[in-house]
Amino acid sequence: MEDLKSLLDKYAKLCVKVGINIKKGQPLVINAPIEGLKFVRLLAQNAYELGASQVHVNWKDEELTKLKYKNSPMEVFQNYPEWKADSLEDFAKRGAGFISISSDDPQLLKEMDPKKIAAANKSASLALKEYRNYTMNDINPWLVVSIASKAWAKSVFPELEEEESVEKLWDAIFNATRIYEDDPIQAWKDHMNNLKEKVDFLNSKDIESLHYTSLNGTDLKVKLPLGHIWAGGGAITQDGVPFAPNMPTEEVYTMPHKYGVDGVVYSTKPLNYGGKLIDEFKVEFKDGKVVDYHAKVGKDVLKDLFDIDEGANRLGEVALVPFDSPISNSNIIFMNTLFDENASCHFAFGKAYPTNISYGENMNDEELDAHNVNNSLTHVDFMVGDKDTKIVARTLDGETIELFKDGNWAI
Repeated sequence: MEDLKSLLDKYAKLCVKVGINIKKGQPLVINAPIEGLKFVRLLAQNAYELGASQVHVNWKDEELTKLKYKNSPMEVFQNYPEWKADSLEDFAKRGAGFISISSDDPQLLKEMDPKKIAAANKSASLALKEYRNYTMNDINPWLVVSIASKAWAKSVFPELEEEESVEKLWDAIFNATRIYEDDPIQAWKDHMNNLKEKVDFLNSKDIESLHYTSLNGTDLKVKLPLGHIWAGGGAITQDGVPFAPNMPTEEVYTMPHKYGVDGVVYSTKPLNYGGKLIDEFKVEFKDGKVVDYHAKVGKDVLKDLFDIDEGANRLGEVALVPFDSPISNSNIIFMNTLFDENASCHFAFGKAYPTNISYGENMNDEELDAHNVNNSLTHVDFMVGDKDTKIVARTLDGETIELFKDGNWAI
């Protein structure tokens, strides 16, 4: 087997060449934990070799984060630093690519004041609204990936010693991102083409609504807006540059009708939100809005999420992922949305991607609202797919199509 350094170099090349698809003269911004120093250096090296003009890194440290939550007053969390938001927006205006490394300890803020966490999430969402318009409208290429941090690995594999848990998590990451393939870059291109076949089929059917049912009690009808667009695998910037926003990815997705979600849905995997876990929860919708919810773990955290704004009470994404997929088949609960959402059909509370409706990237907030597109300061994925999930589509001309049967694609 190849050594870790060689595998990490392949991973970095994949991220820069396929994930961001960096171009000559383009800046690159990396948001990373300090534990990822070696990998970040590989990302930077590969980016510069491909012509990047600048690699800027925003570092974070979990121990410093905990100290901040323990000692800083509430006003610190209510006021996101303007210079941070201005910096990201400036890089976005200059056409930068953005890589975010997601490897947080799922239990990081378990003992911290939930009011501080809610305030921090809300202030960041407000401050970063303009920056996120660049990424959610695919103006700039962006990528979310993970590394095997010690705390995250220990949370996923608590029965193992630290070193062994990190090795096992790296193995899972490399499997999910196709790094073990002879040619990971070509393997990714093939994978994205396979997802595109599903996307093209769904876009050809003029689907009006989806009906989800599972033995756990899920019974949810989701209307789709006129002009919605399915996407998945790769994306394309408004300048025509292909990129891959998530590694790994197994999903195809679109947006729901803002007022067209009715019924109840049960979660099937834990949700790590702002450093706290929400687990075993169900949510009831009427006319698109959350009208009731329960959670065995983290109900107060779920409430804080819904309290961010009106749009946080509605859905902004509908994503289809087969239960029989590499990440699901690993039988690992990652407690990391990047991985768990690609092991399960999922929805997202909050903002819809404007690129999921015809000409949405050119619409302002009022125009998007007129097309029944949800808007919010937040976008939080949660997992709902199970081994018995059934999804039936109804088209505008009245045809019914069984999209999912027993948790997997039926088409």
